[in-house]
Amino acid sequence: MKFRATAFNISACLAMLFFLCGFGSDRADEVGSDFIVTAAPVYEPLAALHGQERFPKGAQLLFVHEGKTQPFVTSFAASADANVSFDGKSVLFAGKKNASDPWQVWELALADQSLRQLTSGTTDAIRPLYLPGARFVYAQRTPFGFQLNSASIDPPSIPGESARDREILPLTYTNANAIPTDVLADGRILFESGFPLGSGATPELFLVYSDGSGVESYRCDHGVARWAGKQLESGDIVFTHGSSLARFTSPLAHEERISAPNAEFAGAIAETESHTWLVSVRAAPEKHYVIKLWKPGDSAMQSVLAESTNDLVEPVLIAPRNRPKRHPSGLHPWDYANLLALDARLSRDGTLKGMPVSVRLDTEDAEGHATTLGTAPVEQDGSYFVQVPGNRPIRFSLLDAHGTVLRQERGWFWARGGEQRICVGCHTGPERASENRIPAVLLRTTTPVDLTGTRQSQAAPDSMGGR
Repeated sequence: MKFRATAFNISACLAMLFFLCGFGSDRADEVGSDFIVTAAPVYEPLAALHGQERFPKGAQLLFVHEGKTQPFVTSFAASADANVSFDGKSVLFAGKKNASDPWQVWELALADQSLRQLTSGTTDAIRPLYLPGARFVYAQRTPFGFQLNSASIDPPSIPGESARDREILPLTYTNANAIPTDVLADGRILFESGFPLGSGATPELFLVYSDGSGVESYRCDHGVARWAGKQLESGDIVFTHGSSLARFTSPLAHEERISAPNAEFAGAIAETESHTWLVSVRAAPEKHYVIKLWKPGDSAMQSVLAESTNDLVEPVLIAPRNRPKRHPSGLHPWDYANLLALDARLSRDGTLKGMPVSVRLDTEDAEGHATTLGTAPVEQDGSYFVQVPGNRPIRFSLLDAHGTVLRQERGWFWARGGEQRICVGCHTGPERASENRIPAVLLRTTTPVDLTGTRQSQAAPDSMGGR
């Protein structure tokens, strides 16, 4: 479904002196759809990862139809972060009714231009994305940085119910900023945060299920900053390093560089029906970002849209798209989680210099200081089975017989309350499959060692399958 240009006052737009750069009818045909961009005098793509404002001088969503631009929403002091619904009939965005307001999540119905506010509060809510199952994910500012939440998108069912009364489910549990970038075809949420997770500052891409479980790095070839990941129809994830583009593709356990014209990329590409890409690029740091159309493999990009005083970023097509799979949550109603390591000796970091005999679990206290919850034995085959507190930052360290740390996780992660999770080893990477054998710890016991840090925890399950 295409947005109708008649819904806007085009003359008012023209008075704002927006102009098009090389965007004739032939270029409009190549794009194949109306689209939305965010226009801002200044765009800082990584600011939110430091808890700062990406649009320090404001922003406005622009609707592009047949080569003409016009404001997407009126009567808003600021708007950004458009995300089109799977059926192409509505748009989520972050907006401020007044300049002094915090960012909140809104939804606009394209058919009748009706608006409704989906979040409320005194802190910013940004980067909303539709989830299957009538929910959405967004980043909420907290004292610990931006955290991922999901909430219901259905209208209030109880008279007098407000946006504040909607069910809100926290999805991240570290003291670090996390910003969603896409919802993948398999239902997982792709988000950016600092690496090491919970303690680092290098932008990296991570995954989490829509119930907050299963958090992990998308790939383990860490080092170069990467952000603004988007999934293509092929399933590949395209992201930026700033001065270059790269992708994750399923056959490879590491990223693959994309040969593209020299430019600085804002990221968050939009793939057209003809598999060309709308990209936001600039020639140099002192220049503004503009929108260009590029067919991967071509030696040049075609100019689509530019504005003399604004960065143009976050292009989003107004068109139906495939609905992701809905993740069926398997969380139990517990305040702890059970974690089974098959062989903690394995790691991409190389061979251990000693034999691990125990594993130590750390968490963070209210002030963000690391504190130890306890230790558990590691079997000769490297396996261990532990019960950990749910919904809290956690980190494992392998110890030798003298209590010396042989290897420690670089950052923090979490397990949702009620989660039961199995890993191959410590930072092993997706290319390593587990051995087809029963781990020694389960031959000895099916009761996990309690590392929750509570004197009287709930009764532990007697197996990985339940109580």
